[in-house]
Amino acid sequence: MPYHLLSIPFEHLQALANASLPTTPPYTQASDALPPAFVATRALEQMAAGASAYWCSTFYIIATERQHIVGSCGFKHAPRDGVVEIGYGISPECRKQGAASAAVLALLQLAFDGGATQVLAEVNPANLASTRVVKKLGFVDTGSYIDETEEELVRWRVNKVDWCPLSLPLH
Repeated sequence: MPYHLLSIPFEHLQALANASLPTTPPYTQASDALPPAFVATRALEQMAAGASAYWCSTFYIIATERQHIVGSCGFKHAPRDGVVEIGYGISPECRKQGAASAAVLALLQLAFDGGATQVLAEVNPANLASTRVVKKLGFVDTGSYIDETEEELVRWRVNKVDWCPLSLPLH
């Protein structure tokens, strides 16, 4: 099933930051497909501080044929020393259908086209589905750490010079 990304409109980010659900016609939306309030708030704060919308915008992940929002994704910040971090989430009812892989692949293309030299994804090691996604797309495990909330995370990185989208198995 093909997917595409759609930048979440500013008004939708404002609604999400206030914990309300934006109306999304012509799109339908799966349950738990929209980004959490803290993601929308982070994007709005970065934009207010003058950050480029290219790097702080959040995207709907849309199942193209059905015009159905299945998740969200985006960059967590503008590149720092060439490194940008991504985040993504898929509605539980829409998982295992290729949406996460398609979204991360699109984010990689955007990141490298936008001048980033390395993309970072931090994944809880218990999240086997996300681990499979990043491994499949060429990310390399660079070690784990415990974050400020006491969650163990594995840092996965992919370098622009090593990345070849044409050689990736997407199915």
